[in-house]
Amino acid sequence: MKIAVINGPNINFTGIREKGVYGSKSFEDINKNIVEYGEKNGIEISCFHSNHEGEIIDFLQKCYYDGINGIVINPGAFTHYSYAIRDAIASVSIPTVEVHMSNIHKREEFRHASVTVPVCIGQICGLGDFGYILGVQAVKNYCESAK
Repeated sequence: MKIAVINGPNINFTGIREKGVYGSKSFEDINKNIVEYGEKNGIEISCFHSNHEGEIIDFLQKCYYDGINGIVINPGAFTHYSYAIRDAIASVSIPTVEVHMSNIHKREEFRHASVTVPVCIGQICGLGDFGYILGVQAVKNYCESAK
C-alpha cells in the first residue's frame, strides 16, 4: 500500500503561524509522525509540499504514474478556488481524502466551501494533525474494501 500526503500553501509554516488555529507542532514533526504511522501499519507514505498550484498538479499526476494507491491532501487555500487541482484529483482516479487541521466550517465564510472535496471520497477537518492519520486510515480502508 502506497499513500501520498500532499500539503498546499503555507502548511509548511505549521508550528510557526497561528498556533491557536494550527497548533504548535512543527510541519517536520507532523510529517515524521505520519510516516512512522505508515511504517507501523505496512503503508509506504511519501509526503509532498508546495506553495505552488502547478507543482501540486504535477505531483498528483506523478502519483498516477507511480502507482500510488491513495492520496491524503490538504490543499490549503487552494481548497476554496482551485478548479485545476480539483480536475487533477478527478483525472488521476486515485481515492483521495481531503484533510484540514482546523474546522473550516467554524471559520470565515469563504473557508466553508471546498471545490476539491466533491472529487474526494471524504473530508476530515478540525482534528489537528491527527486528521492526517485518520485520512491515511480512511484511504487504506477504502482501498482494501474495494478489492
